[in-house]
Order: sequence, then C-alpha cells, then structure tokens
Amino acid sequence: MTGGNNVLEMGAYRVVIGLVMVGAVAGAARAFEPSFHPSLHVAPAPGAIHIDGELDDPGWVGVAVADGFAENSPGDQIEPPVHSEAWVTYDESNIYIALIAADDPATVRKTLSDRDNIWRDDYFGIMLDTYGDSSWGYEFFVNPLGIQGDLRMSSEGGEDMGFDLVWFSEGRITETGYQVEIAIPFASLRFEGRPEQMWRVNFWRDHQREVRRRYSWAALDRDDPCFLCQFGYLEGIRGITPGSNVDVIGSVVGFQSGALAPPSEGTPGLGDFENEDPDGEVGINVRYALSSSSSAELTLNPDFSQIESDAGQIDVNSTFALFFPESRPFFQEGSNLYDTWINAIYPRSINNPTVAGKLTGQFGDAELLYLFARDDNSPLIVPFEEFSAFAALDNSVSNIARAQYNLPGDGYIGTLLTDRRHDGGASGTTFGVDTRVRFAKSLSLEAQVLASHTQEPDSTDFGGVSIDLPESPYETYDTFEDGKHTAAFDGESFWGQGYYVSLERGGRTYNADFDYWEYSPGFRTDNGFTTRNDYRQASFWNGLSWQPSRKVLQSWDVGLGVGRVWNTEGRFKDEWLEPSVSATLIGQTNLNIDHLWSAERFSGKTIEGIRRTNFNASSRFTDWFGVGLFVRTGRLIWRDFSDPQLGDAFDMSAELNLRPTERLRVDSSWDYSTLASRRHGMDFFRAHVFRSRWTYGFSRRFYLRLVAEYRETETYEYDEATDGSATRTDTRKRRGLALEPLLTYEINPFTVFYVGATSDRREFEPDDENSLVEPVWRESARQIFAKVSYLWQL
Repeated sequence: MTGGNNVLEMGAYRVVIGLVMVGAVAGAARAFEPSFHPSLHVAPAPGAIHIDGELDDPGWVGVAVADGFAENSPGDQIEPPVHSEAWVTYDESNIYIALIAADDPATVRKTLSDRDNIWRDDYFGIMLDTYGDSSWGYEFFVNPLGIQGDLRMSSEGGEDMGFDLVWFSEGRITETGYQVEIAIPFASLRFEGRPEQMWRVNFWRDHQREVRRRYSWAALDRDDPCFLCQFGYLEGIRGITPGSNVDVIGSVVGFQSGALAPPSEGTPGLGDFENEDPDGEVGINVRYALSSSSSAELTLNPDFSQIESDAGQIDVNSTFALFFPESRPFFQEGSNLYDTWINAIYPRSINNPTVAGKLTGQFGDAELLYLFARDDNSPLIVPFEEFSAFAALDNSVSNIARAQYNLPGDGYIGTLLTDRRHDGGASGTTFGVDTRVRFAKSLSLEAQVLASHTQEPDSTDFGGVSIDLPESPYETYDTFEDGKHTAAFDGESFWGQGYYVSLERGGRTYNADFDYWEYSPGFRTDNGFTTRNDYRQASFWNGLSWQPSRKVLQSWDVGLGVGRVWNTEGRFKDEWLEPSVSATLIGQTNLNIDHLWSAERFSGKTIEGIRRTNFNASSRFTDWFGVGLFVRTGRLIWRDFSDPQLGDAFDMSAELNLRPTERLRVDSSWDYSTLASRRHGMDFFRAHVFRSRWTYGFSRRFYLRLVAEYRETETYEYDEATDGSATRTDTRKRRGLALEPLLTYEINPFTVFYVGATSDRREFEPDDENSLVEPVWRESARQIFAKVSYLWQL
C-alpha cells in the first residue's frame, strides 16, 4: 500500500463529489436501463493514495467510475432507491477501490465486529474473477466502519466462508451515507502473467433495512444460473506482477493442559485434577510464488488447532458421522478444487501433521493442486450400508492430486487422486473423473465416477484397533458385499466404485434437479467424507418461484421432491414425497414449511408411516435484533438396531442475535430434540445444546470473545411387557458445560495474537465405580494457551 501527503484541497474534493451528485440527479431524469456485462477501463493512479476512508488523496482525481447499479433482489434489475458507485485505479503494487453509498446516515447498519462477521450489517464490495473463466472468484466486502469480510465464490454462487487474504480497508460515515476505501495487493491475488489483464468484475452492495435489497453494477439475468458468467469487464491494468515472492508465517504457541485423573485403584470417588507441565511449540509456513498464478507451500509442525470449537450438534439417534466445515488457513489456497459431488477430499482427514506441503496453480484454463502430509493422528471414517464406524489410527502419509480444465461458461472436466498409507501397511486410494457441461443457458449436466481400493488395517498390527459393529436380530452387520468381506479390521483388500449424475435446470421461475447416486459396498474415501455405501438413490425435485416485490410479500416459492433408495442388490431401503412452500416478507422475514411422507427399511425391518413437518422462520426487522426458529414434528424411526420402531419426534432450534451497542454482539442458539415410542409412549431420549457467543470490540483489531456451551442428554432403557406396556429400567444422563474466553489482537488474518482458555466441566452421576452419593459437577479438562503468528512478505 502506498502512502502520501494530502495535496488535494478539500474544496476541490467537494467539487468532485458535487459533480458526482449532479450527474446522479441528471441521470435520474432519464429512464433507467440496467447494464448487462458492462466494461470499465482503468488507468494508473495519478498520485498517492492513503487508505483512511477520506477519498481526498490526489490518486483519486479523474479515476474510472462504475455507476448505474441495478437492484437484483427483491426487484428484478430495477433502479435502486439509493445511489451507489465505485472508483477504481491501481499502481504497481495494489488495485484501489473507493465505494460511495448514498443513504440516510442515521439508518446505516454497522457493528464494530471481528473480521468476517459483517453479514448482518450494510456492506459494499468488489467481486473479482482474475482469470475470466467463470470457474471461481474473489469477494472483498467492507462494512461502513471498514471491517472486512472476504470469501471465495464458485461459479454457481457457493461461498467459502473460511477464505482469508491480506488487504486493507477503512470506512467512514458521511453526511450523505457512507464511503469505504480499499487497497488489494496484487501479491494477494492469483492471475495470469500477461502485459494487460482482462478481469471479470462486479461491484455489490447489500442494503439491509426492513427489506434486504441487493444492488450490483453488472445486471443479473435470473434465467442464467451461472453467477460469475454475468460479471462485467475490468480493462486497462498493465505491467503488474505479484510483488512478494515469499510469504513466511511463523507461529509460537504456549499452553498448559490439565485433566481429571482416574481415582487410585480401590479408592472410591473421583480422582484429582492434574495439570501437565507448561509446554510450547514453534511452527513455520513458507509460501513461494512460482509465478503470478502458481505457488508452492510448505509447513513444518503447524498448529492445526482451532481457536474456537465447532458448534455442538445433537447426534443421538444418528448412525452416521457428523460433518464439520474446514476453517484452517493452510487449506484455503486451492480450496475450490476440494469440492466435488462425491466428497473425496475432506481436509479434516489430515488431523495433526508434522509436515505438510502443497502446489497450486492455474495455467490458462487448467487448474492444478497437489497436497501431501505426514500425519501423527489419522481419523478414519468406515462407511457401511446403514451406519458409519470410526477408528483413530496413528501415523500416515497422505497424497492428494486434483486437476481441472475449465470449459466455456462454468463447465469443466476434472480428475482426482487421493492416497493415504498408514504405518503398518493399511492404505486407501481413490481416483476418478468428474465434469459439468452446460447445454444451454439454463440446463447443465453434472457427473462423477470414482474407484477406490482399500487395504484394511489388521488389528493385530495396529495395537488391537477395532470398530464397533451394531447387533441386530434381523440383520447381519459383520460382513458386507453379500458375505464376501468381513467388517472387522482383518487386513482384507477390496475395490469399490462411486457414481453420480445430475441434470439441472435453473431459471427465473422454474427450477428442477434430477440426481442419481450409486456407491458399491466396498467404496470408501479415506481422505474424504463418505459415511454410507452399498446404495443406489434416484431423486427428483422441481419448484416454481415468484417475486412480486409487493409491500409485504417480497417473494414466494413452491417445490416438490420425490426419491427412492435401494441397496446394490436391489432391496428397497427408503422412499419419500416432500412438498414445500416458502415466502420472504417485509422486515427481512423468511418463512418455510415442508411435509414429508416416507417409508424406510432399517435393521432388517420395513417401517411405514413415517411423517414429519418442518417449519422454519427467521426475521431481522431491526438492526439490533434478529431471531430464528426451526421446528420439526412427526413420526421418525428410533434407530435402535436391536428393536427399530416408529416414534413421535419433536425437534426445535432457536436463534437470537442481539446488537445492544455498536461494539457488543451476542449470538445465542438452543437446540432441543426428543423422541418417544409410539408403542408405549415413553421417551427414548431428550437432548439440549445451548450455545452463546459474546463479542466485544475495543477497536477494529482488538476484541474480546466468550463462548459458553451447555450440553445435556438423557437416554432411557425399558423392559417391555407382552401387552405393550413398558417400565423404565435405566436412565443415563450426561451434562457438560464448556467455557472459552479469548482475547485477540489481529493486524491481518495471519498476523494475530491470541490468549485464551478452554474449560470443560461435566456432571458425574453416582455409579458402582465412583461410590458417589449424589451427582457432582467437576472440571474434567482445561487448557490455557497463548499464540502469536506473524506474516512476513519478502
């Protein structure tokens, strides 16, 4: 970022702004015409620019201006009620963007939040497709106070929320609204090395009031589902290079851990809480820019822990592993290549590496990714027909390769290979191809074919490691593929296949999606997230959308989905019919209701009469208060392998978002779930998770956060009489409380200082081992830590 003195007089600055406003008023007298695929030709900055949000530097004089924004939601390419414009220029190191948002300053929504938490504020920004191939793009947004939010976008509008880059911004509330100033270093971007760049671009403003309005410089055709294909063009950037060739991130972590020790042998009660000796680790991450569009990255002893824990999920009555999103910085470069329809690349399968590295690059229309890691703790998800098992293995080496050739529009052809090999001889390899082809503006075909080879661990060579298998009087789970293989870890070797094909239509009014999936009994993805195999699934969904944009009703949708599942032997497993209706109302209020009729075969029994209704509502009718509610009620399966049966279910999730002041933000949620037998009316379980996150911003860089999470689960066992009545014989209760205070000082996403702690408390129930008389709450685990990481750009 360049700096300089303020040599432009404020009088001249007012003249420039005045001319802009006069032009805006004159333009309003003309009929509004949205601009599809507009072009903006930019020139080098005529002087220095200092990022302070004032827009009075000489570098802004006479720069290119993008205006004529169109409202694309809820209105359809109509003239917005407020004026927006973007100024763009560049120098040898940065591209500069100034964004001017006309508005009533008293109503501007803003929060002094931590980074990437601006999405409930007003925000304004730029979207960049630096390769111009519509395969993926950068997003840089700023709220009125200059707080940043950055993401990576896919061609169809999907976004990676964990994506972070180094860039600079400031914002100011003005008499006529707000304005923000941005500098994005070319060193933070990937682009082709050529004399003049031709980038695709769109400027986007989110205007959150009683109606959430969204404006864009490049108008959008609702009959075209390819979002990036509709960007405008940014021309004129010449002679630029990435700048910094080497990025070095050094990190130092100090911590002390403690846990509740088991009692001494023969001693009743609980053990003592024992603290370990203080410890620390040093890590380093080096990224070398091979060119403007490719890089190599190596990390030694990385700290792959997360500063904030994953939000709790209720997993009672679920037989499959839970998915958590990836948010660790090492995996963000090239993250668009991880995503395929069959989830073969799941970075969280790499858990605690001592060394990891990767190569990423884009060369014309081809994108490449190679990643390797030596992992000390290797989680393994083992899928079966009706459940997934989990095993924790030790040392492994993972190699992941992915290549993708981008076709015109948002189509592509890709291939991948993943290979994980454990010390001791076990391995898992997956390889295949995938593609997306657009036949017309609104029709596309997606397909993927994968093969896998598994060399199972032999429990005798892996310290007796094993997996838990369910027992059922109606079904056998100790073998698979028609008895050809055992489910236990006994060193077997086998192949598997996975198939996916989809035909989709996206448009203004009518949307449809036909999907077919097939996983063979031996299909596994050791570096991926596959929780189920041995099934074939065909499903079809279609829906209609209307956006009348009336005073109360902004839009509404109706849909209908149907589907059926078989195992690979052709035996029925599941079928469903699900209609739905949703609406968007004034006050940023969203409503949705759907109902499902289903029948399913589980644990050897076909269970009919499954019914459930979902209701979902959310509202943000003021800038300081938001609320959400989800309710599910109906008849669902109690997934007890020994006696599956239909139960009466009730699930509820509530969310409350408060902004009492500009500096304080409180986000709380409560999840509740219960299921009762339809045979005898007694509960199988009850579960709660309450989580509250408090964040106070002292400044843009310095903030305090506290997370508290309370968990409670009760499960019940019964003796059932021949007349259908039941007597409760056992109650198992688990209660826990986690507290996570954290103090953060953040210069950029990679130069950060943290100090914090995690404390887990749980309730211990009396049992034969502890000889407790009554329940006792004790701290079961604790960690105090401090971490500093620093980015050097050499």
